[in-house]
Amino acid sequence: LIDVQECQRRGIEVHWVDRGGDVTYHGPGQLVGYPIMALGALDSTGRLPRADYVAYVRRLEVALINTLAGFGIVAGQRRGLTGVWVQPDMASRCPSCPPAKRLAPAKIAAIGVKVSAAGVSQHGFALNVAPHMDDWDLIIGCGLQGSPSVSMEELLGSDVPGLEQVAEAAALSFARAFDRELEWVPAARVLASAAAPHPASSSYAYSSPQGRPHAQG
Repeated sequence: LIDVQECQRRGIEVHWVDRGGDVTYHGPGQLVGYPIMALGALDSTGRLPRADYVAYVRRLEVALINTLAGFGIVAGQRRGLTGVWVQPDMASRCPSCPPAKRLAPAKIAAIGVKVSAAGVSQHGFALNVAPHMDDWDLIIGCGLQGSPSVSMEELLGSDVPGLEQVAEAAALSFARAFDRELEWVPAARVLASAAAPHPASSSYAYSSPQGRPHAQG
């Protein structure tokens, strides 16, 4: 809703990326996770069946829904749409939310992914923990007119957990959703392992307690 020059004036960087999901926002106070995973066996044409990567997005949503449930927030999916949503009847728990968020389902986590020709996932999700929500007014999130965004902080107030606590909960939920074993390792080890070849049977989800979760399949 503003041009690139105005974004620059506000200190906002604009990046064009090759994934689905239309325009979104990343900023301080969000938990951003970009899983890099082999999503399954390729078919006879050397491609990943569509059902496999649609199922991947649905599992991402389930992992985030379960993460939010652990902090007392009831969220869910919306038919035909991607992301994680809080329904209007939750507005009673959101005294600081503006009226628009009391009239329609509000998105608390956005998802935008790409799957390479080799069947490896790229990009991922952004969960609104405690970002500056006014920045969402600068875009039409995911291209969905009339669909507001909401944060955990708006719903929980002063009880909102810190990013590190949410990251650890999300890593555990992710491992359960994808039936992976979870091993906590330093972020430096995760980055080093990314440069080394891994067998297709690798079955660990990695995360650093000091940083955001990383996944590897």
